[in-house]
Order: sequence, then structure tokens, then C-alpha cells
Amino acid sequence: MAPVPDFPSFPAEDHFVITINRDFGSLGRPIARRLAQLLGVEFYDRDIVEATAKRLNKPISVISDAEEQKASGFFRMLFPLGRTTAPHQKTLFETQAAFIQQVASTQSCIVVGRCADYVLRDHPNAMNVFIYAPYADRLANCVGPLKMDKRIAKKMIAGVDKARAAYHKYWAGYPANDPEHNHIIINSALLEVEGTAQALAAIARVRFHLAGAKGGEDDATAETAAPSGV
Repeated sequence: MAPVPDFPSFPAEDHFVITINRDFGSLGRPIARRLAQLLGVEFYDRDIVEATAKRLNKPISVISDAEEQKASGFFRMLFPLGRTTAPHQKTLFETQAAFIQQVASTQSCIVVGRCADYVLRDHPNAMNVFIYAPYADRLANCVGPLKMDKRIAKKMIAGVDKARAAYHKYWAGYPANDPEHNHIIINSALLEVEGTAQALAAIARVRFHLAGAKGGEDDATAETAAPSGV
């Protein structure tokens, strides 16, 4: 397992964090964003990489080579920290981990990917979620709401799943969908984006003793109807 900086400080008792890992095409990202709306908390995803790049004075893509700076979204999913030397990767990961720990120690939030479940393993008010869906449903999501070509969608599902699994296993030392390290593993095909987010919000309200959290059925946005992200 990769070493990360010590957790900076214990959060206030009413601060909590929900980490979300997901299969590609399970719509985990729009579910996470909707969950943040329902609970009235901050949502962190790609901006974690951007903050890391800023701290290290690197390009936003965190990729030094000029060709890689123009990489497609597929490349960025395969190599979220760029494709550089091992020492540089370690520096990037530790800087990213420190940022995640900082935000989680000062506010309630939802964090997508980036091994946040491992990085925040000592957080006293963390809830780890893994979102999956059957292959057929993920493929349908890719060619439907995400508007991908079917051939590209199949390639993305195979490639990104493999890359995410390798990334998480390398840094955390265990699979992202490991039941021993997740509090909830949920099939998004059962309730789709809104229903899954509502179910997770209900669990979070009980788990963290929340009252009067923002959001509800009337807050559904266009993103819920036509989700973007994976």
C-alpha cells in the first residue's frame, strides 16, 4: 500500500465524507453529484486532479509531454495522474491525497474515485460506496445517455475498468469493490440515477444523524434526466 500523509486533523463531529468508486458506465459520477445535491454538501471529482496540478505547478492535465497534454478523455481515465516516472507518480499521489484529506477534515463532502476510501481510511465519519451495474446496462448507458458509439463504448468499458482496478489496487493494495473496505455496494441499474442517489441519501441521513438536509424530488436537474459522466 502507498504511504500517504498523516490525517491532518479530526473533523468536527458533524462533518462526514462519502467516497464513491464505480464501474465505468454505471453512472456513478452523476449519482454522486446528485447525492451531493440531496445532502447539501460539496462534490469533488476532476477538480481534485486540477488542485493537485496547481499545487505542483503542473499543467491541469498533470501530463508533462506535449502530446499527452492533448490526450483524449479516454487517456485521462486510463492515467488519472499522467504517465510519468514512478517517483513523480508517488509525489502526485501523495499531493492529491493531502488535498483530499484537507477538504475532508474541514467540511462534509462527496469524493469520487482517487482512492479516497484508502486515503480517508482513518476518517471517523466516512462511508465508502461502490457503484456497479451489469454489463448490458452499462453498455446501454454508454450508447444512450452518454451518447457513445457502441464500438467505442465496449472499448471504454473494458479499458477503463481495467485501468481503474489496477490504479486502485496499486495504491490502496485492495480492489475498489472489495466488500471488506466498502460499507455499501449498490447496483445502479435497479433504481437508476435518481433512485440510487435518493437511496444513498436516505442511508447517509441515518448513518450520520442528519436532519434538514437540502434536496429532494423537486430538485432533480437536467443532469439527472440526461446524466453526463461515468
